[in-house]
Amino acid sequence: MIHFVLLIVCAVAIYLSCEWFVNAVEWLGERLNVGKTAVGTILAAFGTALPESVVTLVAVTTGATDEAKNIGVGAAMGGPLALATVAYGVTGAMLLLKRRRERAAVLVGAGGPGPDPAPSNGEALGDAKDMKRLAKDQKWFLPIFVVKVSLGLVAFAFKPALGVLFFAAYAVYFWREIRSSRADDDAEDEEELEPLKLQPKAASPATWAVAVQTLAALVVIFFAAHFFVKQLDVIGPMLGLSATVTALLLSPVATELPEIMNAVIWVRQGKTRLALANISGSMMIQATVPSGIGLIFTRWHFDGALLWSGLITTAAIVYLLLTMRAHKLTPARLAVATGFYVVFAVGLIPILG
Repeated sequence: MIHFVLLIVCAVAIYLSCEWFVNAVEWLGERLNVGKTAVGTILAAFGTALPESVVTLVAVTTGATDEAKNIGVGAAMGGPLALATVAYGVTGAMLLLKRRRERAAVLVGAGGPGPDPAPSNGEALGDAKDMKRLAKDQKWFLPIFVVKVSLGLVAFAFKPALGVLFFAAYAVYFWREIRSSRADDDAEDEEELEPLKLQPKAASPATWAVAVQTLAALVVIFFAAHFFVKQLDVIGPMLGLSATVTALLLSPVATELPEIMNAVIWVRQGKTRLALANISGSMMIQATVPSGIGLIFTRWHFDGALLWSGLITTAAIVYLLLTMRAHKLTPARLAVATGFYVVFAVGLIPILG
């Protein structure tokens, strides 16, 4: 029973620390003169994905056996899967719920939707320009991820050296994202930021306060998320789930919980663009940095379960990309992404059986 209680405590701690993190990272973007989109794709994504990359590095460099090192490989594959399916799906569900509440508020006379209302079920998440911007990260992610999966199916002497190319790919993405984000945001109205929680009465908080709140929130997120995963490792067998199933099904969702919480908070605040940018930016990090680490320090060889996760992730991204390019990405269609994770879970039964 204590493990279930600790699981809930960790989830609450992650959510509350994410509240402080998204508040601080928006001010950090303003201080660094970073475009609004890059706050999600670069700053927020880098902050929440970096701890997971460190864990992957530790697993593959200190693992005494190939099996221990493969934990890092599994994490490098599980992260993109959870983001492409569960994270996007939860964001879509939150948008649907937000719109339903706004409609209910209108009906009872409690006031209409705010200045940035959630799209309705059949309303696309933005115009053609917004769809192009959303599709951009998926276009970056898909070829990199396909190469990443393909390398797990072959063996050759210089494969570890290719890990450097994944780091280079993220460096190019980082540079282009910063440049294009500033250009896009120059033509848009500046949005007033909420007061920094650490200095709620300051119209313009001190830079040191922004940095302290950002780092403190990240520390709490890091430890709470990994303690959350440890509780799942105990609870899984208690529910009759094998260690393998727990590692492949539950742990990836748990490790991506900060990104999911960030998206929930930003959707609640009416900042859909930041919510989606945080997920897509995190996916780019997960597709490159942990992969580069894994290629350098492990054999990077996939079994059936890892290959299946790669196929489902690819299918989910192709679905999202086609929907975005057709300008038909709605909250309902975004929520459908969760179904790919269900397909993954069902497909694991014969693979692990």
